[in-house]
Amino acid sequence: MLKSLEVKDYALIEHINVQFERGLNIITGETGAGKSILVDAMGLLLGERASTEVVRKGAAKSVVEGIFEAETNNKVEALLKENEIEFFPELIVRREISLKGANRCFINDTPVPLTLVKDIGNYLVDLHGQHEHQSLLRTEMHIEFLDEFGGIENLLNEYRKYYSQLNSKLKKLKELKEKEHSLKEKKEIYSFQIKEIDAVSPEVGEEERLGEELNILENSEKLLESTSNIYRTLYESEGSVYDALVKINNELENLLQIDKSFTESASECKSALALLNDVSEFIRSYNSKIDLDPKHLESLRERLGILSLLKKKYGGSIIRIIEHRKKIGEEYELAENFSDNINKIEDEISQLRIACGFTAERISQKRKQTSANVSGEVKSVLAHLGIPDALFEVKIVNVPADIKEKNYITVNEKPYCYNINGYDEVEFFISTNIGEETKPLAKVASGGEISRIMLALKSILAKNDKLPLLIFDEIDTGVSGRVAQKVGHALLALASYHQIIAITHLPQIAGLADIHFLVEKRAIADRVVSSIRKLPDGERVREIAKLMSGEEVTEASLVGARELMNAK
Repeated sequence: MLKSLEVKDYALIEHINVQFERGLNIITGETGAGKSILVDAMGLLLGERASTEVVRKGAAKSVVEGIFEAETNNKVEALLKENEIEFFPELIVRREISLKGANRCFINDTPVPLTLVKDIGNYLVDLHGQHEHQSLLRTEMHIEFLDEFGGIENLLNEYRKYYSQLNSKLKKLKELKEKEHSLKEKKEIYSFQIKEIDAVSPEVGEEERLGEELNILENSEKLLESTSNIYRTLYESEGSVYDALVKINNELENLLQIDKSFTESASECKSALALLNDVSEFIRSYNSKIDLDPKHLESLRERLGILSLLKKKYGGSIIRIIEHRKKIGEEYELAENFSDNINKIEDEISQLRIACGFTAERISQKRKQTSANVSGEVKSVLAHLGIPDALFEVKIVNVPADIKEKNYITVNEKPYCYNINGYDEVEFFISTNIGEETKPLAKVASGGEISRIMLALKSILAKNDKLPLLIFDEIDTGVSGRVAQKVGHALLALASYHQIIAITHLPQIAGLADIHFLVEKRAIADRVVSSIRKLPDGERVREIAKLMSGEEVTEASLVGARELMNAK
């Protein structure tokens, strides 16, 4: 829902900040007071075109900002995340129109392109009247209206699973066929590289291990000499460390017999003697295993040289060599079995076309059943809303496909064009005058009729429709008397499911408001300024009475106004 709308320096508006509420928000005011300017400003938040002409005289720029409650709006949340914009329960949308020609857009204080504002707006608001934003004028939305009424979400999800798989396989097939020529050209190169790498069979970590071994072998003479010296000094020579430590150990044992305070020292000396034995044994063993074989040394150098050469050719490291081998192995395998792979994918595509087509046909049948119910209910509601001779028709068309184009699904063994919604193209047609043929809704209905048609559609879709806010401008065009009261009650009923903002001149509609706002125009310092304020109940009665009797409010009109307000 829209929590607040702030407008600065826009046309006749100097500065307003309106706090809207849930339910039916009604806006009234004299002709020319600025009601439509307010709705035009709202249209800017939904991505409609802007002109520098709207900037109030004497100001540098116009600013329009709306704060929406979007905590449960999953589509808005997903779209913001997709565009790397932080999501908050309160969504702030702002547009600035500068005399310098700059048109800046912000969502949650993050600069964004106008297209994103428009996309976000489509998930927040439906604006009906003389506005390009209204969804009934976008033919691509008609199928969504029909599907919401039919409740076919589960069927659509099933179809879209096949749709995604089919498109993925078609993409893979296209990529394969584009690679066919290059694969055949590279097959011999891949074969040579595979043999060259496999002949060496490098292993991860091998180079480091060989390097360590080579370092030891290259220093084997020094290792032999040093370990021999160490062993002699520790154990073998006359006066070795071992002999000296044995003498010390014996002396400590003697002292221990005299004084028990030598216990710890004697024990530690024994430990040192055992440790010295271990070190000496390790040195002796190491010394005996030192390899002075020049052939083994040369083989290590040769292996490291081969690995170095492979690294230079295939990526700079053994890991890269192994990755390259895996990749060209797959490519070579693909080239070897190209026809088999193509045939396999084409078989899978054929099965997915049938699965898509079968599910799309079930969806289409459901839509055809639903369309008859929608047509009947819309016609009935329109008659109730003052368009008694309306004919409403839902046209569903299936377009045959050329199999040469490859992008098609199979329905009853015939190829058809398809998209994410199935293989139906849906458009609403209407005739509002008796004897006339139905024509595309977007081309023939007037602003007031569009609003009432949308009111009819929304009335029958109320529980399923996902848009939280509906704005109706000029919904009372060509309406009066009892029909106006019916339009008002239809709006009131719809307000149980959506936040409604409606501009009206009719007391029958204004009297049913949950919240009533008045737009006024007055002169301040030789400048005309539009403002808006929420009316308390006492002023509401007088305002509705004025709508009934004009500027001169009579007691009868006040009584009538109270009756209308109590007619909920």
